[in-house]
Amino acid sequence: MSTDDNAEKGALERLLLAHLEEQRKTRRWSLLFKSLGFIWLFAVVLLVVFHEDGNFSSVRPHTALIDLKGEIGGNDGVKADDLIASLNAAFEDKYSLAVVLRINSPGGSPVQAGQVHDEIRRLRVKNPTIPLYVVVDDLCASGGYYIAAAADKIFVDKASLVGSIGVLMDGFGFTEGMKKLGVERRLLTAGENKGFLDPFSPVEPRQVSHARAMLEEVHQQFIQVVRQGRGKRLKETPDMFSGLVWSGTRSIELGLADALGNLDYVSREVVKSKDIVDFSPQESLADRLARRIGTSMGDALRPWAKENFRVR
Repeated sequence: MSTDDNAEKGALERLLLAHLEEQRKTRRWSLLFKSLGFIWLFAVVLLVVFHEDGNFSSVRPHTALIDLKGEIGGNDGVKADDLIASLNAAFEDKYSLAVVLRINSPGGSPVQAGQVHDEIRRLRVKNPTIPLYVVVDDLCASGGYYIAAAADKIFVDKASLVGSIGVLMDGFGFTEGMKKLGVERRLLTAGENKGFLDPFSPVEPRQVSHARAMLEEVHQQFIQVVRQGRGKRLKETPDMFSGLVWSGTRSIELGLADALGNLDYVSREVVKSKDIVDFSPQESLADRLARRIGTSMGDALRPWAKENFRVR
């Protein structure tokens, strides 16, 4: 083999070795960046999990916030168990100066509203130095006000809607429509009132009377809770417990609320704290990821579905 061939072979070997070394470096950097990305993602997940479990909060004195938004109870409403868990976490936090329950709710289940109300009263007795204030956004009605009545003070906006101190049971009757359609109702029961207020059967006066008595009983429980919670601040009128709602300004005049004020005002001027920590019931990480994945898949599939599935 000639000298030129040897030189060419050596150069080729050096070039190949350099290329292999460059590939190794590239792989090492790629592995490093992937590892850093994984560590960052893991840290974010831990942060979210600890925050949702109530183990991550300010280490300075703060106002503990709990939001109550929407219907109380029901399939998609706010659950009493979730609110009670948040209330306990807020009161147990050693840096909580006060708890603010911000309400924007039309009401809902009187049972679940009663459970939250009773828990607030229990926690206030157990933690006498931590007040609980209610801040009303747009609406604090029915079961929402049932809960609010347990607060030390209730703050409203001048245009908030407050009250609806009453109880209802609603439904429909289809008997006349069934007659016109020639439909016969065949209802078999063991117990003469087992088909209580069945919408496909004629109204039974005794059942209506029983239902009204139950509603009145629950209504009186509601009235008692309001009187107990508001005390001498309440200026009762003949229609106060009739189910009407009032503006925030009028609710203060009636003693249903105490003063005007939003969350920032209450935290800054009443609690004397600049820091607000949210203890509201949180969607779990698994549910959040599932919802995000579902939304992403839906966005990805929507153009394809639009192109391939058409009404003809």
